[in-house]
Amino acid sequence: MIDPKLRVLQLVAHHGTVTAAAQASHYTPSAVSHQLRQLAAELGVELFTQSGRGIRLTAAANTVLRHTEVLSAQAERARAELAAATDEPEGSFTLCGFSTAATHLLPPAAAALRDRYPHLTVRVIEAEPARCFDLLLAGEADLALLIATDETPPASDTRFDQHPLLDDPLDLVVPERHPLTERRAVTLADAADESWILGRPGSTYHHLVRTACTAAGFTPNIAHYADEWETGTALVAHRFGIILVPRLARLHQDWPVTRIPLRGEPAPARRILATNRLGSRERPAITTALDTITETATGLLPPPPGASDSEPAEPR
Repeated sequence: MIDPKLRVLQLVAHHGTVTAAAQASHYTPSAVSHQLRQLAAELGVELFTQSGRGIRLTAAANTVLRHTEVLSAQAERARAELAAATDEPEGSFTLCGFSTAATHLLPPAAAALRDRYPHLTVRVIEAEPARCFDLLLAGEADLALLIATDETPPASDTRFDQHPLLDDPLDLVVPERHPLTERRAVTLADAADESWILGRPGSTYHHLVRTACTAAGFTPNIAHYADEWETGTALVAHRFGIILVPRLARLHQDWPVTRIPLRGEPAPARRILATNRLGSRERPAITTALDTITETATGLLPPPPGASDSEPAEPR
């Protein structure tokens, strides 16, 4: 319902370069530039100027973008109203989300959609949060689960509808018989002198841990990088360092490690958001998916592992 060239302009504005917009939209940079030139010719205005090796959007482009956001939201509302009037929705519906969500939250939602709307083709994509926003902007995903970070668009962003789903506490994972396991209560600052295992720089996990440590008043001494919980846990088991893992993450039960809930303020947690394009929230498929995700998340978050303020942590 919206000219694809306007979507391309949105992606260029979102990423700041033609190359990044091309990667996000699966076009070549020349194809993106061609679509921008076509749009400029149709509107009779200049949309960008050359700025070194990149481009700079003009005031006219910003005007077009402002109206595109209004048009996009209205088109989504029309689509939602049409879908609500249909007994058997057809077409496709795509859910996307980061690894833990793609494992624990999206499959039940996809199954609920499949069972309730047999004529609807449902697809799940595992993706980093930044990629989820690209998929939503490009119209390649309808509902995304992501982790809020400093790079997440603000709640006031008129392109998206963002709703907090749950806060997932971060637990400390240390080797068995580590001195911290004897403490009655452990804060993140108590682990300031440890060797740390983080995700690779640029990853959401890396950003999450660095932010938590900064809030606790220290910079982590990074000894190793691991993006997967299993890899990080294996390194902890062999006494190469410690890691933070979200409560929703399931660890291999055979590793000789102990999972410790953290106390104090701020106790680190990751906020999980449900996000869709503005105006699409009333689509029946989105309502069904969100209801299922909310119900699943409510029953999924386990209690703190083993420890209380008066007892040491139990291995897990």
